[in-house]
Amino acid sequence: MLVNMKNMLDKAKKEKYAVPHFNINNLEWTRFILEACNENKSPVILGVSEGAASYMGGYSVVSAIVSNLIDELKIEVPVALHLDHGSSIEVCKKAIESGFTSVMFDGSKHSLEKNIEMTKEVVDYAHKKNVTVEAEIGSIGGEEDGIANETMYATVEDAIQLSKTGIDFLAPALGSVHGLYKGEPNLNFERMLEISQTTNLPLVLHGGTGIPEEQIKKAISCGICKLNINTELQIAWTNAVREFVETNKNVYDPRKIIKSGEKAIKDAIKTKLELLGTIGII
Repeated sequence: MLVNMKNMLDKAKKEKYAVPHFNINNLEWTRFILEACNENKSPVILGVSEGAASYMGGYSVVSAIVSNLIDELKIEVPVALHLDHGSSIEVCKKAIESGFTSVMFDGSKHSLEKNIEMTKEVVDYAHKKNVTVEAEIGSIGGEEDGIANETMYATVEDAIQLSKTGIDFLAPALGSVHGLYKGEPNLNFERMLEISQTTNLPLVLHGGTGIPEEQIKKAISCGICKLNINTELQIAWTNAVREFVETNKNVYDPRKIIKSGEKAIKDAIKTKLELLGTIGII
């Protein structure tokens, strides 16, 4: 069933586990993720970047694909459809009007004052539609650098100020990066715990690929209730498909080629569900 993230993450915060956020990139990936999470009785957040939404044909198309797959596949676990790193108020509104049940407004590139102002506008609009809102404070490292700079870390004071906008979840930049790490993850667990305790919000950890398991477990104990994963699934799928193409050079049916990565994705998903503690909780 399609829901927002409120009950999902409030329950995760109370019971000390983290809900997986898996980015979707096409119809097949959406199906693989839904089936794997339903089979393992885990709630799931389907993350959609602006680039993925454009690639898949637009926000309304993505929403229709997800809603219809849930019905046709008889998915029984809670599913949230979430805009990942919405760059503007307009994009967030478009996703909401298209049926997304949760949005992230990423105002981290702006000044704190502007971030607060724009986030508040998104919150006011979203909550009238029963849509939850995630916001970001600090600056999470990107694929171009692969290294987190401590000067970009969120501060407790700024996190408190942003939390006053009425956001439902907070993604504080505390040492993770998007894509692959070019060094060791350097998570600030002490500040993570302090932000969790002072804001009383479920926290989100972006850049889940490449963080050692023991650090992910510690992050959950410090208030992380949602872990974003994308690169890890991309690598698992790509490796499997490359192997299939190399050993099946006469196959040209794109359905068979894309499907050849299904087992690899589902295996990677199950491993993450075990780590996050969500298998069998539904």
